[in-house]
Amino acid sequence: MVHFKTIIKKFGSQGEKTGWTYIDISSEIIEKIKPGAKTSFRVKGKLDEHPIKGFALLPMGGGDFIMALNADIRKKIGKKTGYELNVYLTEDRAAFIFNKDFIICVKDEPKAFEYFNSLAASHQRYFSKWIDSAKTTDTQTKRIVLAVKSLSQKMGYGEMIRANKK
Repeated sequence: MVHFKTIIKKFGSQGEKTGWTYIDISSEIIEKIKPGAKTSFRVKGKLDEHPIKGFALLPMGGGDFIMALNADIRKKIGKKTGYELNVYLTEDRAAFIFNKDFIICVKDEPKAFEYFNSLAASHQRYFSKWIDSAKTTDTQTKRIVLAVKSLSQKMGYGEMIRANKK
């Protein structure tokens, strides 16, 4: 496991990453975690004392990567932009496990399943992670229904979320 200290940063104007909170991970550190990495990969470890798994590292060019820190993880570690963070990382080779109820339901709707299978793996995982993040069984069930309905209408995750905010 690689250990390093870094400062939490936030993008100003950076295309689709505008407003993201993140940490930089230098090419030297990447070489220790996954030698020769050029594309996104997943890691596990700790941010301070908070355990993490399945977090994506995103390439930024020149061999450097970033790790996005969403509001939920920032709340759990109790830190915001400008704070120092102790980071412990190793490559996470565990296969992603989809929500089993969601997969059963989406397979039951041929149009939804066909569209779901046409999506990139990372986009497929958005649906399952969103369903898994529900705090109650009722909310999880509502999310499964909404996801299957949206996939039947050839909506991606982002489109589904935006359509249901209205």
